[in-house]
Amino acid sequence: MKVLVVGKGGREHALCWRFNQSPSVWGVYCTSGSPGINQVAKPVAIAPGDFAGLIGFVREQKIDLTVVGPEEPLANGIVDEFARAGLTIFGPTRAAAQLESSKSFAKTVMREAGVPTAAFAIFDDAEAARRHVDAIARPCVVKADGLAYGKGVTVCDDAVQARAAIGEAMDARRFGAAGARIVIEDRLAGEELSFFALCDGDEAIALGCAQDHKAVFDGDRGPNTGGMGAYSPVPGYGAEFESRVMDEVVRPTLAAMRARGVPFRGVLFVGLMVDGDRINVLEYNVRFGDPECEPLMMRFEGDLGEALLAIAEGRARDAAVRLAPRPAVAVVLASGGYPGEYRIGLPIAGLERIDGAAPSDAKVRWAMERTRVKVFHAGTALAGTTLVTDGGRVLTVTAMADGLERAIAAAYEAAGLIEFEGMHLRRDVGRRALGRDAADR
Repeated sequence: MKVLVVGKGGREHALCWRFNQSPSVWGVYCTSGSPGINQVAKPVAIAPGDFAGLIGFVREQKIDLTVVGPEEPLANGIVDEFARAGLTIFGPTRAAAQLESSKSFAKTVMREAGVPTAAFAIFDDAEAARRHVDAIARPCVVKADGLAYGKGVTVCDDAVQARAAIGEAMDARRFGAAGARIVIEDRLAGEELSFFALCDGDEAIALGCAQDHKAVFDGDRGPNTGGMGAYSPVPGYGAEFESRVMDEVVRPTLAAMRARGVPFRGVLFVGLMVDGDRINVLEYNVRFGDPECEPLMMRFEGDLGEALLAIAEGRARDAAVRLAPRPAVAVVLASGGYPGEYRIGLPIAGLERIDGAAPSDAKVRWAMERTRVKVFHAGTALAGTTLVTDGGRVLTVTAMADGLERAIAAAYEAAGLIEFEGMHLRRDVGRRALGRDAADR
């Protein structure tokens, strides 16, 4: 089959890379592309929001499956347009994508489905929201209702912080129209996890867990970003835990969506807060996470093309999903200043020492001996023949090895070979899980 991937970041690079290894796939295309993606897929000079252009290209090239990476085209109805054109596409309709594009919609569905989640209230009026946080007088979370690309959530210790968050979202419109409505919910304690399931509207298949690192600095300090690193699997959260999430969260959510007349088809990414035996849902996303997708695709075994085509056609029972038991770790190399202002166009050096390394190179000998390393391009471009930065998140260095400690070491050793001015990375990706990983063994 021929596959088109919509998007051009690290997530899309990982998907193209895995499609390129799928026995059923003989042609991979990607919108816009990037210096990294172009090594495994043919770039298509059509913007992800140009639905008519994409439909024309898919028809002309006889593309068998389109896979949407980012949330914005899904929220804007790309799946609806493709369905009207009679084309096969992986992802939810615009109505179903509200699970991510509207926090208030998502919380309402959770309540209807009986899915465990924090107590919440929805506000269109800033003064009413301020009165609410004054009245509850306890830690809370203020969320912009619409898409804010990982930056619309503020965790507040008290009413003073909550009032400031309300002002930024609703008065200052820091997140644009996404902050015109907000959700205020009780702050939960525990450990955050990302859970993924492939859903065909009726049935679902677990794709496994990962743990993201949202804050920009070590120790989960600083503002939230789109994600500074991730690893999978998460020690201590194996098959029994996954079964619980499927029974208590995923299947009830699918049933609630069917009851609304908007069946969910695609990948359901559930943000969880786990505290002992208690599981609560923080949020839904309707696409592969980034950077969670990178370690998941590193671990994926089998034919990704066949699996996602089966889901898109409503045949979840035919989708073969297997993940390698070996852990994978992704470390994001970001531009200095991200998630605030940052420079682009800065030369990047060192990638050739990883992708083109010879076994005789002592500094990268770890790349052999059952350790796999791949660098996915999140925000890069070419200035002539020079690779340069072109985004806040620039590269995602991903390594898979026999144990979590070794995978972490390999990812950071590879990251240490790459240089660009102002490069920033977290140094603690996966560290919190090392003790549990040893206990599991």
